[in-house]
Amino acid sequence: MTEDLGSTVPRRQLGRALRDLRTEACMTLDAVGEALQCSRQKVWRIESGNGSSRAVDVRAMCELYRARPELTGALTALAGETREKGWWHAYGGAVSDWFDLYAGLESAACRLREHAEALVPALLQTRAYVSAAGPRRPGTPAEERERLIDVRLKRRALLRRRLPRPPRFEAVLSEAALLRVVGGAATMAEQLGHLAEAGRLPHVSVRVVPLAAGLHAGDVSGSFVLLDFPLGMRVDPELSVVYRESLTGALYLDRPAELAAYEGVWASLDALALDEEESRRLIVKVMEEVHHG
Repeated sequence: MTEDLGSTVPRRQLGRALRDLRTEACMTLDAVGEALQCSRQKVWRIESGNGSSRAVDVRAMCELYRARPELTGALTALAGETREKGWWHAYGGAVSDWFDLYAGLESAACRLREHAEALVPALLQTRAYVSAAGPRRPGTPAEERERLIDVRLKRRALLRRRLPRPPRFEAVLSEAALLRVVGGAATMAEQLGHLAEAGRLPHVSVRVVPLAAGLHAGDVSGSFVLLDFPLGMRVDPELSVVYRESLTGALYLDRPAELAAYEGVWASLDALALDEEESRRLIVKVMEEVHHG
């Protein structure tokens, strides 16, 4: 009977982090294997996310690479989650908040598809909008909240980076996200102006599902992001991932049935949304007539 290794997401994130640490330490797979008295293949398997990892092995690698104690603790805890079947990452859990798990996935993706039901997508938010909208986690001190805001703002550089090539970003927003006042009329006018301009980037698509479309599959699914990954040197591409965020944590899904369900929702949204030019006109109209921009 084949062992069910559960979600690949924590394994892949752990592998990426360990590979980055090894690269920074200027060590080869063979050198690591020799230092830890294990095979080169074992080190490669852990870095590739091809199976669960033991905390003791991860700790040994972190110590070899002279990783910071905080990072060592986070990655060791992450190793303990590599058998989870539908991976739920709780904020404030064993894997530290400052170790931004989603940002690693986002940076590695070649295509991002986001359905934004209530708010403008994080990658397209202005500073004023970010400050007004969140992040709002229970009991978060003011200093920590400011740090989380800075982290979110830095992520926006993903869409304007030169190397590697930025991912294709496709956003489908509900018209309600345009109408909802976040931070006041001036903040909204600035945000919608930025949103309209961002949609002109060649690798960015911004489309709106009008309220006139009525109840649809996106209302049932809620907000989510579909992340697709490049083939790279692999024979088979990395599995896509569905990311869903909530007040207390985030859910990462990568099982075939789960991916198929969200692909179906995306196809439905794609059929209902206005095209890019129609969407831009609606965004500008709401900016001018509702938020007086």
